[in-house]
Formats: sequence, C-alpha cells, structure tokens
Amino acid sequence: MTSVEGMPSSPRSRRPRALVATGGLSALLLTVLSACSQDDRPQSTMDPQGDYAQMIFDLSWPVFLIAAVVGVVVFAVIGVAVVRFRERPDDEFTPKQVHGNPAMEIGLTVLPAVLLAAIIIPTVSVLFDLNAEPEDPLVINVTGQQWWWEFDYPTITGDDDLPLVTANEMVIPAGQQVRLNITSRDVIHSFWIPRLNGKRDAVPGRVHTWNMQADQPGEFWGQCTEFCGLSHTNMRMRVIALTPADFDRWVELQKANAVSPDDEAVEAGRAQFSSLCASCHQVDGLVDADGEQIVAQPQTQVYSGAAPNLTHLMSRGTFVSSNFDLLNEECRDQREALAEDDPEAFSAAYLEGTTPECLNRVDLEAWLRDPPGVFPMYVDPTQLAATDGKYRGMPNLNLTEDQIDQLVTYLQTLNPALNTAGA
Repeated sequence: MTSVEGMPSSPRSRRPRALVATGGLSALLLTVLSACSQDDRPQSTMDPQGDYAQMIFDLSWPVFLIAAVVGVVVFAVIGVAVVRFRERPDDEFTPKQVHGNPAMEIGLTVLPAVLLAAIIIPTVSVLFDLNAEPEDPLVINVTGQQWWWEFDYPTITGDDDLPLVTANEMVIPAGQQVRLNITSRDVIHSFWIPRLNGKRDAVPGRVHTWNMQADQPGEFWGQCTEFCGLSHTNMRMRVIALTPADFDRWVELQKANAVSPDDEAVEAGRAQFSSLCASCHQVDGLVDADGEQIVAQPQTQVYSGAAPNLTHLMSRGTFVSSNFDLLNEECRDQREALAEDDPEAFSAAYLEGTTPECLNRVDLEAWLRDPPGVFPMYVDPTQLAATDGKYRGMPNLNLTEDQIDQLVTYLQTLNPALNTAGA
C-alpha cells in the first residue's frame, strides 16, 4: 500500500531498524553472559560434575546446535523479506498473492517433523536413563518445607536407632550413585543441584524419586526453583561430596550424640537453649534435669511440623537454608580454594566442621537477634488463619545480648569432630 500525501510514513517502515537493534542487543547480551566464568556461576548446568549432569550436558549441545541452525535460517529469511520486500514510497501496487504450492507446503511440514524427531528421540532416551534406579545406591530422603531442606538417611541409624538426620547440607560419597526420595511438608518446592542433575518437584503427599552422583569431592550449590512463599529466593541447599573413607568417618561422627564440655559458660548457654529453643530444634544428647532426653515438638508450633536438627550444627559450613556461612570469611575462602584445587584435601577439611576460631559469630548473632529481619518469614500466626496459629519460620524471641552470647557459646560446641578429639 502507498502512503497518503501529507501523512507520516508507515510505522512498518521503521520496524527493520527496531528488529536490527533488538537482535544486536540480544547478541551482545548472549556474548556477555557466555563470557562469565564458571566461578561466577556456581549453579551452572554447563559445568557438569557427575554422570547424570553429564547426560544433560551432552544432550543439550545437539539440541542447541539444531536450534541455532533453525534460528539462523529463520532470521536470514526474515531479513531478506524485510529488506527486499519492504514497503517503499513509490509502491503503487499490491504484491502478487501466491496460493497452493504443494512442494513448499509439504516441505514446511516434513522438515519441522524431522527436526523434532531428531530432538525428541535422544531426549526421551536420556529421560529414561536419568530416572532408572541405580544398583546399590545410597538412599536419602529429601523433605522441603518453608524455607529449608531436611535430609535423612534411612539406611544409616544413630545411637538411638533412628535414621541420621541433617539439614540444608546433604553429604554424599563421591563416585557413588545416590537415590533421592523427594517430598514436601507444606507447599510445592523444587529440588535442583544443577551440576549434579536436573530439577525434581517436592510435592506434599507424594514421593518423587531422583538420582544424583558426584565424580569427585567438592561442594555443589542448589536452589529451590518452585515459588514457595516469602523466602523462596533464599531457599538454598548444598551437596557436599566426600571421599568414601571421609564419608564413612562423617557417618560415624554424625551417629554420636552431642557432647558439650563441662564449662560454666557453656552450661549457661545449654540452659538457655533448653528453655528457648529445644521445643522446636532437636539436639540428641540434650537432657533435662532428670537426665531424660529432651525431645523437640515442632509440630506444636511450626506449620510444617519440623525445624532443623541442630545436633551437629557445627559440622556444617552454613546455616539458615545455607544462606549464611558458619565459617568466617578467611576460613571460608580457604575451604573454597581447597574445593577448587585439591578436592581430597577439601574432603578432609570438611570433617573438621566449623571450629570456634573459624566461627562467623557476627552473622550467627544477627540471626538470633532478629530472625525475620535477616530472613523474611511469616512469623505472626495471628495473621495467618490457615496455619492454625502456627509459625512459618522462626519468630523473633526478643533475646537479650547476654542470652545471645550464651546461646552462641553453647552452639559452637555442637561439633562432633571436636568432641571426639576431646576438645
């Protein structure tokens, strides 16, 4: 169609520039992102560290290649059409309309079908391989709740004949297949450790199985990828792979009950923990005045019915859904360097846990001082009728500075490596 005299030119005449600008910006963005190092992307599927992640990585490249070829062809055709057949001011005729080209119609039907088959067949094969049950795996139950992850090992029992339980950091032996049973206690979550495998939803009332394996010792970060409430973005987790020998040692340490030194300051902190925290957080070995084990009852106060087990808190490197480091900056940097340069040394170092001299006391105290202030949570049960008056997360207990100091003094003793060494 021709333009009307005195009227501005058609917006369509300006679209080629917009398309070129948009395409150029997209290309620049992809170039910048592709230049990022793996160190800047600790949750990258492009850095597989296990058999299952490698399957996904190997599948992605032919799929990306096919998509790239199709994309280049499509954009080339569009570019030719935009430049060659664009509307011009002197155009006074309507282009010839072409209908009924059987060869083109058949080709444009068959070619996409062939391309889709080339993608679907290997994809389905990989999906079956990812879900196949491995032989003699280590079984770990994974439970999501707002906003942290619980891991229990049903085939490994402690001194109380109950399964070994930990939180936020899943420890596995390098080189061994792991079978996960994933579920949730409250809303839908999604478990994802990109460098070890793809995603699997955690759904209340269902158990979804998934596999995992790490080639060598190291730490592998993950993230909940299903929106699950206020602190969804903070719901992180870590998988720690140890050498088989170090994993066996870790299991032995985790089986033991918590033991604290006979010290006046530690006793004051233990008393504070017993009265303020033990109703929700389990510490195996913590006893009452009659010498009886104090059993946590989080189901009476927490909507999900659970709170992290703190028996061996200082055997971990992070706390509060792996959002904060238990290790101070210096010790954390040392561990990260070992994980990168000497995996076996990292494995041995992890068994040391968080020692008092490496404790990130500042962040731990800040957490105890005002939990909702550093980790957004629905902690006012009066505002959530659906929870039957129970908390989603840890409320502010309005602790005094003396109480916080006493609690940290006690918590830093919850390290089985130090207790075994007689510290």
